[in-house]
Amino acid sequence: MEDKEYFVHESSYIDEPCQIGKGTKIWHFSHIMCDTKIGENCNIGQNVVVSPDVVLGNNVKVQNNVSIYTGVICEDDVFLGPSCVFTNVINPRSFISRKEEYRKTVVHKGASIGANATIVCGHDIGKYAFVGAGSVVTKDVPDYALVIGNPAKVKDYVCECSEKMNFEKDVFKCPKCGKEYKKNKEKIERK
Repeated sequence: MEDKEYFVHESSYIDEPCQIGKGTKIWHFSHIMCDTKIGENCNIGQNVVVSPDVVLGNNVKVQNNVSIYTGVICEDDVFLGPSCVFTNVINPRSFISRKEEYRKTVVHKGASIGANATIVCGHDIGKYAFVGAGSVVTKDVPDYALVIGNPAKVKDYVCECSEKMNFEKDVFKCPKCGKEYKKNKEKIERK
């Protein structure tokens, strides 16, 4: 048996070929399917399924009971909360194969998805955005946006450290981490 630079619990299955980065940990009863790319220092919780061709960047944290279906890309530093849900077909029927209709979903760098949130396929979750627990995402989420509800709507904006942004004259300096942001209409950019 070859030495691997990542950890897989004995109850989990890894289908070959796939790529798993150094320092990644895959916990109990998880299944990593073929042609998946998982970066370095990821943590894949209990009872997680990662379908073929999914891409997870570095330092992605996947909590328990999450299924990540074909078409999902998570960039670096993404957090997927317990039992959050991804879809990949907009109009599923058990008696009609629609694999050619999979829609891509991208979760951009640093974004967090709360427990039991549902991400309807074909939408981007912006960098450092925060999807509140139980929310249902039915459209793109802007960078740094805090979205909540069903359907999810922008409630506020949050810093990379998750502190709520309070803009004065379209500028915000985070009191916790010192990062500065500028607001131009509904677009937030780091200074």
